[in-house]
Amino acid sequence: MESLKKCNFCDAMTDGTPIVIGFIPIAMAFGILCKSANLDLIESVSFSLFVFAGASQFIAVNLLIAGASMGEVLLTTLLVNMRHILFSASLSPKLSLEMKKNIPFIAFGLTDETFSVASLKDKELTNKYMLILEGMAYSSFVIGTFLGYVLGGVLPKIVQISMGIALYSLFVAILIPGLKKSNKILVLVLLSGVVNTILTKIFGIPQGWSIVVTILFVSFLGVIIPFQKEVENE
Repeated sequence: MESLKKCNFCDAMTDGTPIVIGFIPIAMAFGILCKSANLDLIESVSFSLFVFAGASQFIAVNLLIAGASMGEVLLTTLLVNMRHILFSASLSPKLSLEMKKNIPFIAFGLTDETFSVASLKDKELTNKYMLILEGMAYSSFVIGTFLGYVLGGVLPKIVQISMGIALYSLFVAILIPGLKKSNKILVLVLLSGVVNTILTKIFGIPQGWSIVVTILFVSFLGVIIPFQKEVENE
């Protein structure tokens, strides 16, 4: 059986360019959010430089704005990022032994987008491919955060407001493919909103902890409750 061709520099550049185009406006929106939360430029850029967690960064800053404690912020972002364990487990069989020395860097740069692109490649993944692909995504998010913070005040107000929906657009983009395939996901998404609203509006639980409880509760239901459509398709 003929071995798979290896991903090269051109593959990485071709696959990474759409991610860069998508990441810059989202990162700019994050930079604007940081500025509105009274974080300084160094703190804002360092957030993307050392954390690089996309949606979790938005969640963390919004929780800080809402007055959540550090424990709430840390636990919420930890639970949101638990999906990366599954990403890593799914992608690891495609990584060659020579890539072991770079696994910490590859793990740090793994996002929803880079995972999706890499997992769908019909070529053998290489060090060069993964590092360039993830490097493009990482650098674009850091640069976008800087641009958003610096240029946010210069942009027209309507543009700043419109960029504020970047996080919601990101979540929608992640959810839509799954919603098309599974009624279970749709039910769980709607249930998450209901549970979180009940916890905050009726029981008065702080926003940070309500998100934590919602994630744990709905995730538990997702595991134990079978949905008829999915059972029939098995």
